[in-house]
Amino acid sequence: MQAILKVTGNMSKVVQGLDAAMKSMNLEKMQQLMDKFERQFEDMDVQSQAMDQSMSNTVTLSVPEDSVTALMQEIADEHGLEVGVELGGHSVPSFSVGTTSHANAEQDELSQRLARLRQQ
Repeated sequence: MQAILKVTGNMSKVVQGLDAAMKSMNLEKMQQLMDKFERQFEDMDVQSQAMDQSMSNTVTLSVPEDSVTALMQEIADEHGLEVGVELGGHSVPSFSVGTTSHANAEQDELSQRLARLRQQ
C-alpha cells in the first residue's frame, strides 16, 4: 500500500514538472518527464500484478478444496440436488434436481385423489 502511495506522489510531481516544462516549451525536459512518468507507471503496474497474484494465491490456499467440496455436497443434500462430474482433475458441480421420498409420497397421494375424482 505504501508503494502505491509513493508512486502516486511521484506521479503528481511528474505532472507538476510537466506543467512547468510545457510553460517554458522545453521539449527535452518534457521528454525526460514523460520517460520518468512511463517508468513509474510500469513500476506500479508490476507491483499491482505481483500484489494481485499474491492475493489470489493466498485466497485459493486458505480454503482447502476438500472443505469446499464437502460444503457443496452438504448444501446439495439439504436441497435434494445431486453433485457430480469431474473434469480434468477439478471438481465441477453438476446439479440435477433429485426426487425425495416425501415428494414421491405427495405425488402418489395427489394421483390417487385425481383418480377418485375422475371415477365420480
